Amino acid sequence: MIKRLECRIKGRVQLVMFRDFTQRQARGLRIVGEVWNNPDGAVEVTAEGEEKDLIKFLTTLRRGPLFARVAEVNARWLEPRGNYESFRISFKKIFNQDEK
Repeated sequence: MIKRLECRIKGRVQLVMFRDFTQRQARGLRIVGEVWNNPDGAVEVTAEGEEKDLIKFLTTLRRGPLFARVAEVNARWLEPRGNYESFRISFKKIFNQDEK
């Protein structure tokens, strides 16, 4: 079943290749969506794919890349919107809850 996963990841997650790591993991699992840095130091992820693949993806986000130190992952499951064709690194300036 296709699901949507939205995550906010806190800790030492910027300047440690977290977005690149996230994109590679997502593509390997055939997940679509996007990842971006927040001005407050968190990383945001929106992902859509098979639920079993998103569960694996969430496990890798909790671990993060080698130099990251993930302190907290807030995840929520939603119905998919189907508005992604690939997984990309986004360069959003301001996190706006209304965009999701």
